[in-house]
Amino acid sequence: MTGFADLSALYVNTSLKREWRESHTALLMGASADIMEKQGVSVDRLHMLDHQVPPGVYPDMTGHGWPRDDWPALWERVKAADILVIGTPIWLGEESSVCRILIERLYGMSGGLNDRGQSVYYGKVGGCVVTGNEDGIKHVAMTVGYALNHLGYTLPPQADCGWIGEAGPGPSYGDEVEGARAGFGNDFTQRNTTIMTWNLMHLALMLRAAGGYPNEGNDRRAWKAGCRFDYENPDYRA
Repeated sequence: MTGFADLSALYVNTSLKREWRESHTALLMGASADIMEKQGVSVDRLHMLDHQVPPGVYPDMTGHGWPRDDWPALWERVKAADILVIGTPIWLGEESSVCRILIERLYGMSGGLNDRGQSVYYGKVGGCVVTGNEDGIKHVAMTVGYALNHLGYTLPPQADCGWIGEAGPGPSYGDEVEGARAGFGNDFTQRNTTIMTWNLMHLALMLRAAGGYPNEGNDRRAWKAGCRFDYENPDYRA
């Protein structure tokens, strides 16, 4: 399939680095974003710590004791994107605290509906990029991927990629080591980054062509509309 130029993607970096240029995670996210841009996808990049986004599960936390909340403006960028890619480093085997805040804020918007009465995230595609120098890529990807899928994002096969160095203190992704850049020559990382990126684009395009998900049985009114089980039917009690 071709024709990716109509798609848009948002890459959200939840690094703990205050300056995005210092983020190792940003480097690997950039490799994925570069593939999309070469295929004509409109790519938007967001570094969470460039903004004031407090924790919480409400659309606007200024009504809950916080003096400032940039999330309502950032939400417009999330809502506009066909593809969402979350990037996070690993800390103590888990995603960053900033990543958890992002997931909370995404959750806070999950009550919104699209024009079919489905979750506002239906028809959108999600993936994640993970970096660190300890084991934990699959665990973090499992957590982030589940959160995205539970909210309504669709995940393609191989929806994550990442790189980790040796256990213990050591170089992070992109650090210079003996005249080379750590992780840049790792075949596993390069392959998974490429496959993830293309599968995100393919799936987003297929959902776009299909007009999203059919409405039958999966909108918020489905239970009341008669799609529920008849518990009095003996067949259901068998």
